[in-house]
Amino acid sequence: MVKAFLIKYSEIGIKGKNRYIFEDALRSRVAEKLKKCEGDFLVERENGRIYVEAKGEYDYDEVIGHLTKCFGIAHICPVVLVEDKTFENVCRELVAHMKDELGDREFTFKVFAKRSDKRYEMTSPDICREAGAYILDHMPNAAVDVHTPEVSVNVEIRRRACVYVTSIKGPGGMPVGTSGKAMLLLSGGIDSPVAGYMMAKRGVRLEAVYFHAPPYTSDRAKQKVVDLAETVSAYAGEIRLHVVNFTDIQMYIYDQCPHDELTIIMRRYMMKIAERIARETECMSLVTGESVGQVASQTMQSLVVTDAVCTMPVFRPVIAFDKQDIIDIAEKINTFETSILPYEDCCTTFVAKHPVTKPELDQIEKSERKLENKIGEMLEKAVSEREVIAVEK
Repeated sequence: MVKAFLIKYSEIGIKGKNRYIFEDALRSRVAEKLKKCEGDFLVERENGRIYVEAKGEYDYDEVIGHLTKCFGIAHICPVVLVEDKTFENVCRELVAHMKDELGDREFTFKVFAKRSDKRYEMTSPDICREAGAYILDHMPNAAVDVHTPEVSVNVEIRRRACVYVTSIKGPGGMPVGTSGKAMLLLSGGIDSPVAGYMMAKRGVRLEAVYFHAPPYTSDRAKQKVVDLAETVSAYAGEIRLHVVNFTDIQMYIYDQCPHDELTIIMRRYMMKIAERIARETECMSLVTGESVGQVASQTMQSLVVTDAVCTMPVFRPVIAFDKQDIIDIAEKINTFETSILPYEDCCTTFVAKHPVTKPELDQIEKSERKLENKIGEMLEKAVSEREVIAVEK
């Protein structure tokens, strides 16, 4: 069994003098992921490389499963680390590794070499040529193809030698936690979990807020959102989900305001509450799953009126996506089947038959003045009595 992995990154490599900060963050995230796996692992950063070494038995598929959900990783390469890097020994280890990884099938290959240790007796072209000849001598099922090889054979000469032939695609992006923290407005729909996933991919750590309206929304609707947060947390790390009881506010708006304005006014108060909690939890922005024109509250005019209540920036990662684009990502990250479960959230329960699609801010603010007697106290109560659930997968 392979005892080590080379963790490759891409975008981190262009960070200049700050690169070590991102490398350390990635090393820490990899170590966090591996704590969920059976076995003992050493994670080291070494001259632009991150290595994972298993210190005993472990479950290969479990390790790959966790690492392919760790943002910042471009590729995961099962490797053999060779302490004795004399060329003959490196070649022996390389061929043994190739037989383990590739078996007896016929294949074409090309050797790629990197010689960071400039004291090594052979140059990179020498390594490529001589290693290729050694492979041909010891593996009759192998043939050279320098243009379109089926297998890329990699030999790296550093403090120790590293050989590998397999590269597993990682999720890319930036290590979570390197780009601040944001508050995700998480509903039970398809879009908001995808928005959270996309922000986490850019290195943003997430908290989330869900607006619950019992008895109009059931405990199954709440559990659905908890399940969605847990699924996203497989990529984003621990998410603290703030469950806000929105029933009284929702009914007050329903009783006092024009029904064609219900959706937009409710949305504005959700944003106000989300921003309050975001400031308490040291978040720097809000995140929503809104997409222009998808529903009445997501027209350009509606988004402008919604944003007018916020002083924090509001990020909308799926703003220009078609619904199918969003569904494709939801299926990829395994949130889609949960999102389509038939448990309504508070937004859909109180939607108007003919909601306004081009609201005017002056008119909406005029309607909201009818709420002034009680709404401040109700907002304070909703924020102070919220339930906080820490989820992590």
